[in-house]
Amino acid sequence: MPETRDGTPLRVAVIIGSTRNGRFGPTAAAWFAARARRRRELELDVIDLAEARLPDTLTDHDEAVPDRVRALAPRLTAADAFVVVTPEYNRSFPAPLKTAIDWYYEEWQAKPVAFVAYGRESGGLHAAAQLREVFGELHAVPVQAVVSLPCYWELFAADGSWPLPTAACNTAATTVLDELTWWAYALRDARARTPYTR
Repeated sequence: MPETRDGTPLRVAVIIGSTRNGRFGPTAAAWFAARARRRRELELDVIDLAEARLPDTLTDHDEAVPDRVRALAPRLTAADAFVVVTPEYNRSFPAPLKTAIDWYYEEWQAKPVAFVAYGRESGGLHAAAQLREVFGELHAVPVQAVVSLPCYWELFAADGSWPLPTAACNTAATTVLDELTWWAYALRDARARTPYTR
């Protein structure tokens, strides 16, 4: 991958979208983040929604923004790209993830978004498809490639590590990172030339 023109790394926020007990999200996010950190042009910020503890109830336009929402905003604003790690529940994605997305608007605009989705046989693809629509409405740019993890529990090695070295998700992660990086460069350059406002 080429160096950035000014030497500034691309900032990628990896968002763990599940908050439930016993979740697999942190495992998948740690694996993807470790692969991303191999690329010298990327700087990672892992955001765990279980730790962010954003309020469930959105405020009205004339109400004060809660402290936890304001605290997370600068990290999203600073990101040049996003990777959303999401499970699939009943052919969709978790409610806390939707609430987290809806708390913000300008923070998502004109930035690429990739998905690491997991579930049973569908591999989280239904959740990823719905998230594409949501982020498109927010003027973000969902990338085409996706990491899909069907029956992810079958990819644990005998020593407890995950995933197996031969798992297809390893190749998929490379493709996702290639696409995400290309779009992140292109859109960051475009925002620098002409600020995006909608």
